[in-house]
Parts: sequence; structure tokens; C-alpha cells
Amino acid sequence: MIPAENKKNRQIALLIIVAALGYFVDIYDLVLFGVVKAESLDQIMTNASPDAKAAMGKFLFNMQMLGMLIGGLLWGILGDKKGRLKVLFGSILLYSVANIANAFVTDTNTYTFVRIIAGIGLAGELGAGITLVSEMMSKEKRGYGTMIIVTFGALGAVVASLVGMNGDAIGHFIKGLTGLQLANWQVAYVLGGTMGLVLLLMRVGTIESAFFKEIKQEGAVKKGDLRLIFGDKSNRIKYLHCILIGIPIWYVIGLLIMNSKDHFGPWLGVENVENGLAVMYAYIGLSFGDLLSGLLSQILKSRKKVVYLYLFFTFTTTLIFLFVLKDITANMYYLMCFLLGTGTGYWAIFVTIAAEQFGTNIRSTAANTIPNFVRGSVNIVVLLFGLLLSFHLSDGLAALLVGLLFIALAFYSISRLTETFGKDLDYLEGK
Repeated sequence: MIPAENKKNRQIALLIIVAALGYFVDIYDLVLFGVVKAESLDQIMTNASPDAKAAMGKFLFNMQMLGMLIGGLLWGILGDKKGRLKVLFGSILLYSVANIANAFVTDTNTYTFVRIIAGIGLAGELGAGITLVSEMMSKEKRGYGTMIIVTFGALGAVVASLVGMNGDAIGHFIKGLTGLQLANWQVAYVLGGTMGLVLLLMRVGTIESAFFKEIKQEGAVKKGDLRLIFGDKSNRIKYLHCILIGIPIWYVIGLLIMNSKDHFGPWLGVENVENGLAVMYAYIGLSFGDLLSGLLSQILKSRKKVVYLYLFFTFTTTLIFLFVLKDITANMYYLMCFLLGTGTGYWAIFVTIAAEQFGTNIRSTAANTIPNFVRGSVNIVVLLFGLLLSFHLSDGLAALLVGLLFIALAFYSISRLTETFGKDLDYLEGK
């Protein structure tokens, strides 16, 4: 007979593994589109001009982000009303099927539709996983669980970059197995979808949050009601502060890293910078940073102190990247991408803070929507950057001004939030 405590520990370990692998595939797909969009559009839009293809690539990315905003609300509310576990596996199933479908699109309208569906699917996994682990683990150790999920999950970007740039070996294997000849970008999408579907087989033995089970039995409790956040001034302000502390992460990834080839490689005098490699090294740094931030949070017994440290590091490395270095080698450029990525490695802490700020009956909604609003903020970041460029500012100065704005807002916001390390999460909002 297995002691109850040992059985629960095994279930929690399995849950962490499933959530970490789910986030791995989540990040794989999120980054993959940026890596393969040019190749896929070259094949789909054969007679279009380079400018038309570039415009379509940006449009598809925006549609994916729109899907993530919709999905964040959808999965968050469902997580509070129907359960965290259903959202975890439902989101994995949706983005896995969308990934496979994406490999066989032949026109831009279908591509657009699939990216919206994929975005909706991608929006649910992280918030559900973080909420589940936060509620199932002890309040003193839950930081380790969320650290493992995000640290391992971030490596999905590394695999996406490698497969997206060179999936020929996998393509030959698929041809030998099925006789189907797929292009490199199609191979990358099929692999992502297949990984997600295989992951669903691991769902046996995973358990629902005990906190959710308790409120499920209390029929009078409001669950997943947005009025609990937006109708309450205190919660509304907390929600906004949580979003603002995360935006510098996507300022770095969405602006500085993903525009390496067009803007910041040339700005630093580096020729032939590859966006795929820049993203890969940044996410290796992000994974390392998340591991370190999780450990620091446990050692310092504070989430806020770690965010302060990482925001300061992000500001310093951004300043060096934009104004200290000039005419550097490609290897030095990728090293800076790694360091910038390391500075964004408070993502796990940020999502954990978001989950810990709110009661059980609205926690899933907060933990799902906040990260997706942060991801969606990349459109505002890039828009401000483009606006400053229209005033004939240099790439470096325009990027720095945008960064200063959002890093300053993040410093202010983290100062206004209460410390949540060791906080008891067994409580309800609106009572």
C-alpha cells in the first residue's frame, strides 16, 4: 500500500512534468512561426513581392496574438468554472491539431485562420499549469515547481529554431515512413503537433487542484467572473500592475531579439545576423535566467526582490547592447542575445506572482489572461518603436526610449504589489 503522502508527491511530480512538457511545445509553436514564416510564405505566395510577403508575415503574427488574447480570456474563465486540468489538456489538444493543420495550408486565408486557432490554443497551457502547480504544492516550495515548468519549457524555443532552420533529417524520415515529401517548414509544424498529441497520453494519473474541487462544491461562489477583477478597484489595479511588470520581457524578445536581422544587427555593424539564431540564444538565456530566478526566489524568500534584480539587469544589458557595443562579431552579438534573454528570465516569477495575487475563484482567469496581455503588448512596443523612427530617431535611441518607458513602469508596478512568497492561496475573492 503506497502511503497517501508519497502518492500525492508522485502525482504532483507527474503534473509538473506534464505542464513543463506542455509549455515546451507551447513555446516551440510560439517561436516556430517567426522562424519559418518566410520559408512558408515563399512557397504559398509564389508570385508575390518581398514587401507583400513581409506584410503578410506581420499580419499573421498579429492574428496569432489576437488568438492568444481571445484564448487567454476563454481558457482563464473555463479554468475557474470547469477546472484547471481540463484547460491544461484542452489547450494542448487545440494547438497540437492547429500545428499539424498548419503544415498543409495552401493559401493565406487558411493560414490566417489556423494561426488564430493556434493562438487560442497557445494561450491556455501556461496559466493552467502554473495555477495547478501553485495550488497543489506547499506554499514554501511551489516556486520550485513553477521554476521547473518555465525553465524547461523555454527550451522549446531552442528546438524550434534548430528544427525550423534545418529539419531535413526529420523530413527524410517522414518520407521514408509515409512516402510524403514535406518542405522544411511543414516538417517543423508536423513535429510540433505530434509532440503535443503524444504529450496528451501522459494525462493518466494527473490530478485536479484540491482548491478548485472545494469551490466546485460551493454552488453560490462566483467563479471566473471578470467583474471580480474589473469591478473591484483594488483587484483592477493589481491586475494592471501584474501586466506592467511583464512587458519588459516582451520588449526584449519581441523588439530587440526578433528584429535582429532588420534593425539591431545592422545597428551594431553585424552582417548576416539570423533571427532564428538570435531567438535561440535569447531563449537559452531565458531558460538559464528562469532557473536562477526560481532558486533566488527560494533563497531570498521573496518574489519582488528577484524582479527588482532582473529589471536592473535588463536595463543595464539593454543600455550596453544599444550604445556601448559597435562593430562587433556575430558571436559577440549572439552572446548579447543570451545575456538579454537571461535578463528576461523572471517570466516564471512573473506568472507565479500573477497567480498568487488573486483568490481561487478567479486565479485561473488572472494567470491565463495576464501573460497573454503581456505577449500582446509586443504590438504596442513595436508601434511605439516605429512611431519614434518616423521622427528620424536612430534605431538605438528609439529602442532605448521605448525600453526606458516600460522598464520604469515595471519598477513602479512591482513596488506597488504585495510580497506573495509563502502566501496561503486557499481563499476566495468577493467574500
